Amino acid sequence: MSSVYPPLGAPSNSDRFQRHRQLGFVACVVLLIALLVTCDVRSEQADSPQTSVDESSGAPTGDGDELEAPNDGEAEADEEPPESDNQESAESDETSLTPMAKKRPSLRRGTALYALAGLQVKGRAPKTSYDRDRFGSGWVDTDNNSCSTRADILRRDLRSVYVLAGTDGCEVVSGRLSDPYTDATIRFRRGATTSDDVQIDHVVSLSDAWQKGAQSWSSAQRVDFANDPLELLAVDGPTNAAKSDSDAASWLPPEKSYRCTFVARQITIKARYDLWVTAAEKAAMERVLSRCPTKKTTTRSAATQAKDPDATIQEEPEPEPEPESEPKPEPEPEPGVEPEPEPEVEDGEDGGSVHYRNCDAVRASGADPIRVGDPGYSRKLDRDGDGVGCE
Repeated sequence: MSSVYPPLGAPSNSDRFQRHRQLGFVACVVLLIALLVTCDVRSEQADSPQTSVDESSGAPTGDGDELEAPNDGEAEADEEPPESDNQESAESDETSLTPMAKKRPSLRRGTALYALAGLQVKGRAPKTSYDRDRFGSGWVDTDNNSCSTRADILRRDLRSVYVLAGTDGCEVVSGRLSDPYTDATIRFRRGATTSDDVQIDHVVSLSDAWQKGAQSWSSAQRVDFANDPLELLAVDGPTNAAKSDSDAASWLPPEKSYRCTFVARQITIKARYDLWVTAAEKAAMERVLSRCPTKKTTTRSAATQAKDPDATIQEEPEPEPEPESEPKPEPEPEPGVEPEPEPEVEDGEDGGSVHYRNCDAVRASGADPIRVGDPGYSRKLDRDGDGVGCE
């Protein structure tokens, strides 16, 4: 019997097993490398912003960070969309917003929303020590042009301005105001009974500023603030009295199309003077600006530019004084009839014997403006509650 042997040169079973192990190891290494490459590609795709192409314009639109507006002066859409007439107050603006409109808009440098985000949010400080005179006694001449700040603002905001001759162009006697708060046209005429038709409003009221940072200022800083053209507007007198010392949380202009501009100006002032806002005030400002998220802050040039820069300010001759008439002699009392006693003068609130029926009487006596502590001062003469009446 002969034994069977494998042919010479044929691989043995152990050789084939080794070769299969090597091939399996190579296959595992290749598969592992492929998995690592696939995971790396997916990770890079997840980290990069996904972009799509606008089918109408072909421009890419991304989900990444929003680009800031260019700084080369390129114009942005700054128009304010018209607001519906059925919103009667600042609170109604919130209820009329859709859920999408209530989302916080993207912030861009130079916008009022961007500046608002940088303001401190704190509660009000006490008002107990506030006094109008802490911001200066009445209107002063901070720019050394020989005219009071009130005269400067009247000349800036009125059209068809006439000034009194011999006053270096300072004493405005008449003009026409396009009131930003009401969108009404008001004819201004200087006089005892007509000057209050147009008043100069502190956009951020002095009392509000006092409670939100101005207490720590020096006297000179407060005078500069009270006479800053950015802070002042010529407006309708009764509307200014209704505004009083309110902030945006409790008062907004009746003219709704002006609310974005008004709030943006308040934010500009508070940012420039490092004044804070309350939480309710900030929320009210955000509600208004949600309708005009690209509204920019107010520039210094816009605050000083005249409303009618091409107008010629004309002088009105000073009226000649009327000749004094001789007083008529009082009739002698009839015999046997005693004259009626003169009525007693009503005591004023300051405890004195002077009493003024209204601001006309104050001006006629030359006592305007009348302040707390002056003879005859009463709260009814001080409609905005700032301690100075018949301004």
